Amino acid sequence: MAVYAIGDIQGCYDELVAMLDRINFDSASDQIWLAGDLVNRGPRSAEVLRLARHLGPACIAVLGNHDLHLLANAAGVVDYQHRMDTIEPVLSAPDSAELIDWLRHQPLFHHDEKLSFSMVHAGIPAEWSIDETLERAAEVESVLKSDRWREFFVHMYGNKPKRWSPDLAGWDRLRFITNCLTRLRYCHEDGRIALKFKGAPEGKPLHQRPWFEMPKRATINDRIVFGHWSTLGVGQYGNVFSLDSGAVWGESLTAVRIDESPYEWVSVQANPESLPFAKKKNEKKRSRWF
Repeated sequence: MAVYAIGDIQGCYDELVAMLDRINFDSASDQIWLAGDLVNRGPRSAEVLRLARHLGPACIAVLGNHDLHLLANAAGVVDYQHRMDTIEPVLSAPDSAELIDWLRHQPLFHHDEKLSFSMVHAGIPAEWSIDETLERAAEVESVLKSDRWREFFVHMYGNKPKRWSPDLAGWDRLRFITNCLTRLRYCHEDGRIALKFKGAPEGKPLHQRPWFEMPKRATINDRIVFGHWSTLGVGQYGNVFSLDSGAVWGESLTAVRIDESPYEWVSVQANPESLPFAKKKNEKKRSRWF
């Protein structure tokens, strides 16, 4: 069985299909891990969700910030769409209810004990071990799977609190967990999460570090794949594997085979002509939450 982790798809269905063909994916024996942000900004988000749902256990997906933004709009408690959003076809699709229900039942963090690999969309604060991250993620997942899932999105948006404490409770606790797992790139050196700067490490603000370079990180010896950070660059940084290569911006979709080493990296060139915002990849980010 081959297991490939694939970076942010963001509605780039054609590129995903090309990737599955490139790696000779067989849903009867192989497995793909999708590192979040299945939807938005690309042209065919609904088709991506349908394919992932159709694959069943052959596809493991974690939620990213764009996936949560779609769910927030589907919940009807957030009526905000950025001018670059392309989630409306999912919301108006004849099978929208089924797609939304499937999406909100996906995890925020995945760990495979046999492979000794974990997957998150964005990052993990230095204080949390893998087991603690699973526990924290499960707190949010339980709400998303419940009848209270719409209420969650009333309270999700925002950058505070910035520091973890076991004493955090209620929506503040769930917001902090969500921000770490779906939005984190940098942390302040004193341990607070830093969510504003989204660029490459060479341009980072003083006294901030990538989350995976924080000292005394509890997961330093754990292998983790993640997406979310196209300005970082694809590759292996110690035991973490960065997978977002900017497919939606007309660059490429990246996968890494994680069930055997040396790790095989595969990329599929995106087609800029089919991607509505490929030419805008160098523009400054416009949304405080993305």
